[in-house]
Amino acid sequence: MDGRLIYLMGPSGSGKDSLIEAAREPLRAMNCEIIRRVITRSAESVGEDAVGVTPQEFDQRQRDGDFALAWHANGLAYGIPIEMDEWLRAGRHVLVNGSRANLRDALTHYPTLIPVLLTVKDEVLRERLMRRGRETFEQIDARLARNALFKDRRTSDLPVHLIDNSGALVDAVNQLLDLIRLNATPDRT
Repeated sequence: MDGRLIYLMGPSGSGKDSLIEAAREPLRAMNCEIIRRVITRSAESVGEDAVGVTPQEFDQRQRDGDFALAWHANGLAYGIPIEMDEWLRAGRHVLVNGSRANLRDALTHYPTLIPVLLTVKDEVLRERLMRRGRETFEQIDARLARNALFKDRRTSDLPVHLIDNSGALVDAVNQLLDLIRLNATPDRT
């Protein structure tokens, strides 16, 4: 039986990287791999555990068929390595740090994926974005506005599981693990 793709989305600053890191070992125990994204951002940038490449390297890798999924957002290019497909065929689940804007395309390629949206209250999101210091005030305001637009469309025809990460990280980790147990593991009754 093929594994399931867990497609984690959320606004920048919602705590996706913290959630992924905190859940890493319990996910491994659940036969779930975490795949590193390839991003056209310097590997020295503060943030997620990603592979940083130049735009030219990214374009070449995309032409070579190195990505299972690829998209552009916030002025950057993102790719999910094709190794993900091997893991899924081998029956392992795979968690990917995805994009809300790319969800429809991801569902086209992986119709059984489990879409998970990490939410966070606006005031918490603003504080996290300011604290990390990667964006200007204008960019933070634009991210908050984009996040509000997505919240308004949350009830669209796409089934999305919500996890609130405004509080303690352990609560969000437990919600993620419970969600995977319910949706990605065979019924053992």
